[in-house]
Amino acid sequence: MTAVLTGTQAHVAHLSLEAADWTVVADNLLVLVRIDHEEPYWAKDAAKHLSADGITVEITPRLQEAMNEEWTWANYPMPWCTRSEIREVSNQAQKIHDDIRHGQLLIHAHAHDGHTTVAVGTYLHRNGKSVYLHGEDHLRQVTDTFDSPAGALLAFEKVHGAEMRPGPAPLTDTERAAAEARAPLSLTAVKAEPARPEPETVPAYLADAGDHDSLLDAFIDSHSEWEKWRTWSDETTHAIHESQTLRIERVHETLAHETAWTVAAYETPVSDRMWVLTATGATPAPMLEELLNHLAEGDGWDAAISAPVDEKMVTVATQPLSDAGWKHTVDGRWIRWTSPTGDAGIQFDAFTAQHPSHNLATWTVWAGPGPDRPTWAVTASPHTPSSLLADLSEALAHKTGTRHPQTGTPERRTSLVTSPPVTPAVAATPAASRTR
Repeated sequence: MTAVLTGTQAHVAHLSLEAADWTVVADNLLVLVRIDHEEPYWAKDAAKHLSADGITVEITPRLQEAMNEEWTWANYPMPWCTRSEIREVSNQAQKIHDDIRHGQLLIHAHAHDGHTTVAVGTYLHRNGKSVYLHGEDHLRQVTDTFDSPAGALLAFEKVHGAEMRPGPAPLTDTERAAAEARAPLSLTAVKAEPARPEPETVPAYLADAGDHDSLLDAFIDSHSEWEKWRTWSDETTHAIHESQTLRIERVHETLAHETAWTVAAYETPVSDRMWVLTATGATPAPMLEELLNHLAEGDGWDAAISAPVDEKMVTVATQPLSDAGWKHTVDGRWIRWTSPTGDAGIQFDAFTAQHPSHNLATWTVWAGPGPDRPTWAVTASPHTPSSLLADLSEALAHKTGTRHPQTGTPERRTSLVTSPPVTPAVAATPAASRTR
């Protein structure tokens, strides 16, 4: 469903629609895509508010028909709910989905409880509350809250330890369809750009992410002791070492802040994890290359699982940063090493290090505004080998990579064009999943 704005004050409607979670895809062109298939209802609501502000709204006949349509969910799992209550449940689920998509709700771990997906995460706003999520798509709900990420993870692991996996769950079919629905409009809205300039050399942590799939393929092709497995859905690729004690999970088609890589080491093929490391979709290629090179060293993933995390291990892991003169600070439970420019670093969580058996994220390698709002991040559990962390520290401090300068305007949320009367011409196709 799209809205086209015209007139000398188009920015008024632009701001109103954007605040209502319409996505900007070009100057004065917005799209509304929802996982609960309630686009006509919310388009009608938007039109009512725009009209109340004195803005002329023209609605296509096809959309008007969809707005007037009465429909219900087929086989809705909460039959006791009224139509308005169903809409409220799905709207709350939509808000959770949008918070995750916009990086405002950070998902720490997920699991499958035998019926549906459950997850635990922390809001980066709303006073930083941690939440327990139950369900998928338009049925996802917050069923519990916690005062801290540590408390939330401990409670989650207590119930779902056997099925617990780091990071968010793979996108559902509905979520993937919603993401794809935005893409064609974005592509057609992009104006022709001049030829891209030559890439520039930058520190490794500022480099482009590159092609993660090609990196994994090249790694497996050059190391015969590794074998690649593809899941039935083609959403995930697994690379497993011949010893069966080291495994890589690569989730395809992830967003920049979502977990795209999970590396896990085991003492034996059937034992619990010794340690686990994750990397998000925007992790620069040089950092991933350093990680894969370390894993190719044979026994480079060994760890003394019984040994506590002590000062010596922390010193070894961060020595390259100390030698490079990175700033060392202590803030309560957090110990940080930060680049001179403040745009990258490593963070050690002394609290989670006291619970090594939980495989919680104890180390965070990051770049961006800060470790709580990273452009990309690598997290690692307490028993992650110090030698591996030292290699990542070395790459962070001294390695370089390439980055293509930004020539266009990828984020068009600030591209406001003044123009009255504003006329959002909205076109829509009713969702196919509805039942009259």
